[in-house]
Amino acid sequence: MAAMNILALILPAALVLLAYLLGSVSSAIIVCRLMGLPDPRTQGSGNPGATNVLRIGGKQGKRAAAITLLGDSLKGLLPMLAAHLLGAGYETLAAVGLAAFLGHLYPVFFGFRGGKGVATALGVQFGLYWPVGLCVAAIWLFVAKGLKISSLSALISMALAPVIVWFFRPEPELIGMQLVITGLLFWRHRSNIRKLIEGTEGSIGADSGPADSA
Repeated sequence: MAAMNILALILPAALVLLAYLLGSVSSAIIVCRLMGLPDPRTQGSGNPGATNVLRIGGKQGKRAAAITLLGDSLKGLLPMLAAHLLGAGYETLAAVGLAAFLGHLYPVFFGFRGGKGVATALGVQFGLYWPVGLCVAAIWLFVAKGLKISSLSALISMALAPVIVWFFRPEPELIGMQLVITGLLFWRHRSNIRKLIEGTEGSIGADSGPADSA
């Protein structure tokens, strides 16, 4: 009985720690190194995310960005699936999702200088409950197709994400997790928000490069 109680305490903490460490693995930096591309922290917008990899990748940009996007999404998805598989409760699920997201934003392996979190947040949402991720992704795609601004698509879809989580999974811990993720994501996009207000934010496919949001 005592051993089971200790395990019940250790397992959630281990899941949270592993989620943060996995989130701290910067897909953008690793992909750029493997493909012989510049360090995304020193080129383009300086953001180690898929959008900046696309911007600086030249002929390899689309492939490198796609791999980066997949990697960043898996960092959010896999810890949530592991937590589900191990029967984690809502509090642990929320902590795991937030830890993976924070790992991407503030990676311990890369000087706590990470990306803006859209892809990892989407991975967390798919891992939480796939209809949540599907709805958020659909909103992103709909807005991106209509307005052609990546950052605005991300901001609108993530602003609606807490409502979507509430609709499908109305547990306070999970809604709270998404509110924190949304708040941090808006904070990381503050430069984009400023450009949107000024009317200077780049559009998807523009010559100056797509708006940086990933």
